Amino acid sequence: MTWEEELFGFLDDLEQQAGALFEADRDLEVADRSRTEYQQVSLASRLQASVGREVALHVPGAGRLRGDLERVCATWCLLAASTTSGAREWVVPLEAIAAVEGVDQRSVPEVAWSPLTRLGLGSALRRLGDAGERCVVHRRDGGRHDGVPARVGQDFVEISEGHGAAARLSLVAFPAIAAVQSS
Repeated sequence: MTWEEELFGFLDDLEQQAGALFEADRDLEVADRSRTEYQQVSLASRLQASVGREVALHVPGAGRLRGDLERVCATWCLLAASTTSGAREWVVPLEAIAAVEGVDQRSVPEVAWSPLTRLGLGSALRRLGDAGERCVVHRRDGGRHDGVPARVGQDFVEISEGHGAAARLSLVAFPAIAAVQSS
């Protein structure tokens, strides 16, 4: 082997080593960028990708809620559950959720969401009140209110509990709500 062949062999070897180092460095950079980008993924965007799936929500004050995820908005979600006693719907503020099981691996970025996802928790509670639907409002501290949403304020719901002269009104602040159960 001539000295030129040895030199070219040596340079080829160096070039292969440099290529391998570049690939390893690039893989680390891609992994780092991926971790950085994932920091932007919200619980709502993961839930949005799971609409139509059966999930389990762990909600302090309401327990483990299992059902089909029907709607996800920026601040709340709607879960439909079938039980032996009939169908139930749960309106759950996202901030009340401690853990979720059964979600899709994907997420849906907020720019791809329907404009209806901007509706707040008050909109869902107004719909229940307009329908005159009896609900159980589960509070995060374990308390509950059984009645019909009468009126909805900016950051609270007025629940009419009882009937006739015995009826009383309770105001429940949105941050205290764990879940609202309707049948």
